[in-house]
Amino acid sequence: MFLRRTVALTLITGSTFALAPSAWARGDEGVDLPVRRITLYRSGVGYFEHAGKVQGDTTIRLRFETDDINDILKSMTLVDLGGGKIGTVSYGSKEPLERRLASFGVDITRANNINELLQQLRGARIRVSTSDGAIEGTILGLENRMVVENAGENAAVVNQPHVNLVTTRGIQSVNIARITSFELLDEQLAEELGLALGALAEQRAERLKTVDLQFLGDGHAGDRTVVVSYVHEMPVWKTSYRLVLPESDAPDSKPRIQGWAIVENTTDADWDDVRLSLASGRPVSFTMDLYEPIFMQRPSVPVPVLANVVSRVYEAGTMLAKSLAAPAPEADAAYFDRDDTAARRARGVASTVGNVTGGGLANFGIGSGALGQTDASGEQVGGQFMYTVDTPVTLERQRSAMLPILSADIKGRRVSIYNANDNARNPMRGVQLSNDTDLHLMPGPIAVYDAGTYAGDAQIPHTSRDQTRLLAYAVDLDVQAQTKQEWDSNIVRIKIVDGLIDQQVKQRRSIEYSFENNDAKQLRTMLVEHPRMVGWDLVSPAKPTEQLEDMYRFEMPIPASGENSMKVIEEVVSSNRIAISSYDMETLLAYSRQGKASQAVIDAIAKAARMQSEINSLQRTINELDRERDEIVRDQSRIRDNLGRAERGSTLYNRYMQKLTEQEDRLEQILTLRDDSQKQLEQVQKALNDYVRDLDVE
Repeated sequence: MFLRRTVALTLITGSTFALAPSAWARGDEGVDLPVRRITLYRSGVGYFEHAGKVQGDTTIRLRFETDDINDILKSMTLVDLGGGKIGTVSYGSKEPLERRLASFGVDITRANNINELLQQLRGARIRVSTSDGAIEGTILGLENRMVVENAGENAAVVNQPHVNLVTTRGIQSVNIARITSFELLDEQLAEELGLALGALAEQRAERLKTVDLQFLGDGHAGDRTVVVSYVHEMPVWKTSYRLVLPESDAPDSKPRIQGWAIVENTTDADWDDVRLSLASGRPVSFTMDLYEPIFMQRPSVPVPVLANVVSRVYEAGTMLAKSLAAPAPEADAAYFDRDDTAARRARGVASTVGNVTGGGLANFGIGSGALGQTDASGEQVGGQFMYTVDTPVTLERQRSAMLPILSADIKGRRVSIYNANDNARNPMRGVQLSNDTDLHLMPGPIAVYDAGTYAGDAQIPHTSRDQTRLLAYAVDLDVQAQTKQEWDSNIVRIKIVDGLIDQQVKQRRSIEYSFENNDAKQLRTMLVEHPRMVGWDLVSPAKPTEQLEDMYRFEMPIPASGENSMKVIEEVVSSNRIAISSYDMETLLAYSRQGKASQAVIDAIAKAARMQSEINSLQRTINELDRERDEIVRDQSRIRDNLGRAERGSTLYNRYMQKLTEQEDRLEQILTLRDDSQKQLEQVQKALNDYVRDLDVE
C-alpha cells in the first residue's frame, strides 16, 4: 500500500468586482481643471499647476498613481482666486491589507486552503455537494481519518481530512476530498467572504488613487478661477547641445550653439498646450510616508474586578507609570520624533490653504525675457535659472520629446590642449567658450561640428553667464608632443638655529614642452596644462595664462608646419637641521668660499669643534683607563689562581705577591685618574651644551 496526496483548486463564483475609470482631472457636472503649467527640476521632481473655472460648491477629482500620493500630501496647494473658500481634501485610506482583511467575518489571511476556511466557518450552516448527493448541516469541526481506497493489490491508505456536520439526522462526517462544491447558507457570512476577496483583489490591482478637492462658493455667484498645484516625482530633464565651429578664425566669426531639452511625460495624462519651464536648480526634495496609516501600540489593561483585600506595599507613583508607558515600535517612534503627526500634516493641506485669499498666487507666469534667436526665454527666478519654452508644449502620456531651448552665437575659439597625464604623445583638439548668451548652460553632452562634418563629442558642466569653459572633442593627430624633465638640488645657505646647523636646500624642477605642427594650413593655439605642486614657486615663465588649484595653463602658438617649445621651471626651498658635530671644517670652508656660509657661522662651528675635540680626547683617556683596569683585573685573577698552587715562602710565591701589590697600586691610580677625567669631561660637555643651546648665527 502507498500514501497519495491530492491537490485541488478552489474557485469562488457568484460575485464580480469592477473599477470604473474616471477623468484625470474632472469635477462636478463636467468641470475640467487641466494642467496649465509644469516646471521640471533637476532634482527628480516636477511642479504641476492646474487652473480652471468653477461655480458654487464644486468638487474636483484628481487621479494620481499610488506611489505619488505621499508627495501630493506633502506639497499640494489650493487657491480660490474668486473669493471662495477651500473645503476638505479627501482621499481613499490606505489601511494595511492585513488589518482590513482581519476586520471581515472571515479572515482569509489565515485561510490558504479549503480545510483552513472550513475550520474558520465552525458553527455556520453550509450545503455541500458530493458524488453521493447534497448534505446540509452546521459545521462542528474537522478531523483527519485514515481511509482505504481501492481494493486488492492497488489498495492505498490515505490520510484525508473530514468535516463533521450536525444535520437533522445526526452528525455526519464528510470526506473533504469528495466535496465538489459547498454553499454558505448564512447570507451575511457569504457577503463578508466576498468583500474580503474583493479587498484582496483591489489591493493587488489598484494603481491609481482619487483625491477629491472641495471648493466652496461661500455665496459668490458666477465663475471663479481656482488653482491647484503640487510636486511629485518626475524624471530629471536633460540637455544636449550642438556646437558648429566657424569656417575661419577671424575675430568676427563666432561658433553657434544649439541646445535641446530632453523631457519625459511619465504621467497617465496628456500634456495639452502646457506652459513648460525647466529649472536649473536642485531644490532639496525628499519622500515621507504620509499615506500609510500609523497605529500606535497600546497596552493591554485587565478588566477591573474587586479583588480580595490583602495587605500590600505600594511604590510611590512608579508602578502605574511602568505598566502604562509601553514603548512604541521603533519605526513609529522614529516617525513621531518629527515635528508633527501624520494626521496633523494631512489636515494641514486643507487648513493652511484655506486661509489664502484671492491674489495670493496671482502671478503664475514667468517673465518673457525674449532673447534674440533663442527658442526659450531665460530668467533668474529666486536662486535658480529657469528656461520657459516660448511655445506651449503638447506631449502625449508615456512619451518623450526634445525641445529646442537655445540657438545663438557664442564667443569661442579653437585651441589645442595638452596634458601629459592624458596623452603624452598628442594634444587634444578643443574649443574655449565664453558664455555670452545671457542664458545658463546646463550640464550635458555637446556634439561638435567642424567644416560641415561631425568632429567629436565633448561635455560641458553647469556654465553661468560670462563663465569660460574649455572643451576637448578629438585627438589632434597633426601635432606631436615631447617632454623633457630635469631635477636639481643644492644647498644655498647654512646657518645655526637653536644650536643646530640649518641647511637651506633649493630644489628645482624643469619640464620642457616641445611641439611639432604637421598641419600645413592651420596654426595651433596650444594650451599646456602643467601640474602645480603645493609650496613650489613658478620661476619661468613669470606668469601663467591661467592658474587653477592643481595646475597651471600656459598658452603658446605653434605655427603651421612649424615647431615651438617652452620650459616651465619651479623651485622650492626647504630646510633640514643636523648636529653641529656632523660638519667637517673642510666642507664648511668650501661652502664659505661659495658664499653659502658666513665667517660668523664658521667661527661658531670652529669653537664648537674645539670643545668637541676636547670632549673626544677626554673620552679617549677614560676609555684607555677602563681598558687598562680591565686588563689588570683579568691578570689578577690569573695570579691568584697560580698563587694558590705555589708553596708559601717560595721565590715564586713572593714574586706573585709583589706583582699583586704593584697592580693594586696602579688600580688606585687609575681610579683617581678616571675620576678626574670624568669630571673634566662633564665640565667640558656642559660648557658645549651651554654654548650651543641658544646659539643663533646667520
